[in-house]
Amino acid sequence: MVSSPSPVAVSEELFAPVSRDVELCYQTFGDPEDEPLLLVMGLGGPMNWWSPGLCEDLARTGFFVVRYDNRDTGRSSRGTGRIGRTALVRAFVGLPASAPYALTDLADDAFGLLDHLGLQTAHVVGVSMGGMIVQTMAVTRPGRVRSLVSIMSTTGKRTVGWQNPALLPMLALPRKGGREAFVATSVTTWRAIGSPAYERTRAAIEAQAEETFDRGASASGVLRQTMAILTQPDRSAALRRLRLPAAVLHGEADKMVHVSGGRATAAAIPDAELVVVEGMGHDLPEPLWPTIVGLVRRTADRVS
Repeated sequence: MVSSPSPVAVSEELFAPVSRDVELCYQTFGDPEDEPLLLVMGLGGPMNWWSPGLCEDLARTGFFVVRYDNRDTGRSSRGTGRIGRTALVRAFVGLPASAPYALTDLADDAFGLLDHLGLQTAHVVGVSMGGMIVQTMAVTRPGRVRSLVSIMSTTGKRTVGWQNPALLPMLALPRKGGREAFVATSVTTWRAIGSPAYERTRAAIEAQAEETFDRGASASGVLRQTMAILTQPDRSAALRRLRLPAAVLHGEADKMVHVSGGRATAAAIPDAELVVVEGMGHDLPEPLWPTIVGLVRRTADRVS
């Protein structure tokens, strides 16, 4: 007889004021006495993109798991500032452009959440833009990061981690309409960038998209986050100065952030473990949860 997984304590969705203008929505999984693990999602991604099942699996390995909505996603605060096409194009080609906020501001939000929770340090895991945020956390305040796992992300160097050009027409289209249109566009997007070897069902994608829309989707927020990504610095030199356990996970089939971004990240951080998964795209399919959980756990176990 196969035993059921042990139950995991799950909090309600809570709110943390992290600065004068920003309040983050967050949720915890597991025992607060366990090792703190902060999960940071990517562009336009609210915390529900970290599946509760994955969060519970991480908690069962000895982590107190915290997931949250970045500013401009989900139920967290919305930023201000309209992003025009000219600014986006200038930033995309590397010309000077003004962004409403930077990756350092998003990293400060994360530190503010840790402060709210009374956590001086934490293990950090970030996906895509979230990987850029946790890298920024580590290089700006290394004393507060116990270990680092960067998933399907890059260093900020423009010659690595590029997007497949075939995606550009789809990504350039403005998202218009209500819930039904949002769900339809989400299906198209995830079919294009998801893992070809681990395809999610249409029903699963639609359910996630519906929850995302209902929790609060912001097209203008996605543009503000995009500007933070496009104006980020190259962190390669700063990453080389890190002295902490680190690992990088990247899909060989990632069209959104080319695997060269993951390879460059692992090459920059001293003694970082690199795991490249064949058939994995730009998502976190359930069959790969054991790989993710195992990598996060053994990276944390390297802390001296």
